[in-house]
Amino acid sequence: MLARLKHALRRLPGVTPGTSSLHQHLLLWLLVPQLVLWLAGAFFTYNLAARYANQAIDATLHTASKSLARQVKPVGNGLFIDFPRAAQDIIEADPDDRVYYMVSTPPGQFILGNHKLPPPPAIAPLRLGQPYFYDGIMGEGDKRVDVRVAALYLSYGEAESPQSMLVQVARSRASREQLAGRILLDTVLPLSVLILLMSMIVWAGIRAGLAPLARMRALVEDRGPNDLAPLKLESAPREVHALAKAINTLLSAVHESVSGQRRFISDAAHQLRTPLAGLKSQTELALNETTDPALKARLQRVHESATRSAHLVNQLLTLARAEPESGSAQGRARVELVRLASELTAEHVPRARQAGIDLGFDEADGGSVAVTGNALLLREAIANLIDNALRYAGHGSTVTVRVRPLGHDALVEVEDNGPGIAPADRERVFERFARATMQGDGCGLGLAIVKEIAERHAGSVSLEGAVPRGLRVRMRLPRAAA
Repeated sequence: MLARLKHALRRLPGVTPGTSSLHQHLLLWLLVPQLVLWLAGAFFTYNLAARYANQAIDATLHTASKSLARQVKPVGNGLFIDFPRAAQDIIEADPDDRVYYMVSTPPGQFILGNHKLPPPPAIAPLRLGQPYFYDGIMGEGDKRVDVRVAALYLSYGEAESPQSMLVQVARSRASREQLAGRILLDTVLPLSVLILLMSMIVWAGIRAGLAPLARMRALVEDRGPNDLAPLKLESAPREVHALAKAINTLLSAVHESVSGQRRFISDAAHQLRTPLAGLKSQTELALNETTDPALKARLQRVHESATRSAHLVNQLLTLARAEPESGSAQGRARVELVRLASELTAEHVPRARQAGIDLGFDEADGGSVAVTGNALLLREAIANLIDNALRYAGHGSTVTVRVRPLGHDALVEVEDNGPGIAPADRERVFERFARATMQGDGCGLGLAIVKEIAERHAGSVSLEGAVPRGLRVRMRLPRAAA
């Protein structure tokens, strides 16, 4: 259950490869609108700058057209053009921003200036003395120029025969685009910096806002598979509190279910110990009293089954005591492993002699090797290691128990020269009720109990082959402070 919860919480702030995280989702929804608004702002800013640039250029063209019109003076029914060469040179002085002009009368009949200026659009009714502005194109191909033109219609001549004159002044639109570009650059550059700063603030805000979820994920990921204690997030926002409360409710329900199962196993084991012990005693008495070979064989099988059942019940009780809740309820103290292992080795010597096994304790390293833990559980772990070796090493084998320091850890080793365990089965045998061989009368709980107790003490247990043959079981536990 806890593994599924970890998998679900890993998806919150972006941990699972190939999936979008909540952090990325929020960042996307906050930054994309900013980008769209930035582009829209740049578009409207450019259009606004172009409009104001057009207004400035139009004002310049209007002034130029009126000035040019004043150089063309009506004389009777004709025109007097007072446009010296110096004035023309001033108008055409800038090659990058040339000003083009044209005077025609009647409109369309060239009399002065650049005869290639685009004509104005059809205007009806025609308003004399009022400028008209429009965009046009001069030239063709590589010499094509986009221009902004101001057209001014004027009248001259006698009242009986009035005539009209068209004064046109044009200017390249490149200057307008340059001006609009400078305005856009001066506007968009600070806006871009502000958008960048805002994006950084948004990113930091999202990280700060999702930090409680990251802490919750860390709380779940750092837990052991059997740790069902409620989550503690006192400083989290209200929404995270609701999620934590829902998770705690689920953990509480799972805890109650698991605790009920463990209580049932423990109670059943306790209830079975007495009748199984009585059954063993009765079969032993019956074996001693009967002389019938057939009945004696049947009683022997019953006695072996009772012995194996009693061993299974004791292992179940030990496993129940090694569970996290039971282990946390038991006290911890400084435990001297050398003394504990030597005592347990001595206790198992009679059984080893009866099985034809040479059991010994290696004191070569000497010294004190102490750990902090529960003495009863550590005793059960070492006893299970010795018991497993005696069960499966076989007649005529040698079993050696060692305790030695290894850096900041204490190492307990039980080595035998029996048949050993195949490398493919060395991980599987730590599972409950898993056995690597059908030989012997074990129940498949010994190494599972050792692993459970080692992990309760922040340690580990491993299997490796011995040389030239056999098996070495190594249990590592953190050493106690001096």
